Amino acid sequence: MPMPSYPVRCYTRGCEELAVYKIAARWSDGVTQELKTYALACATCLAESFRRSRAKQAACHLAAGETLESPSIYELAHGRLDPELVRRSDLEQPLLAAPS
Repeated sequence: MPMPSYPVRCYTRGCEELAVYKIAARWSDGVTQELKTYALACATCLAESFRRSRAKQAACHLAAGETLESPSIYELAHGRLDPELVRRSDLEQPLLAAPS
């Protein structure tokens, strides 16, 4: 789904900043696949949103045949579909290495 034309805000309660990142995991039921969105985040809230998203994913229970990868960080871009979003592994690595 392309980015909407209206401003997309960070999901963090009380934050009014525009979201610049999508935290999502690749999900599939064996027939279809999509990015399961966990959060939309501004740069300031990214680390905490990523940590919360990974905790949510770890608690997911999958049905037979479903797969769900670990959440990843993608750069939001207006007019781009999910498969066109750029994954930001460079932002993930320091967050994964940081102590909880």
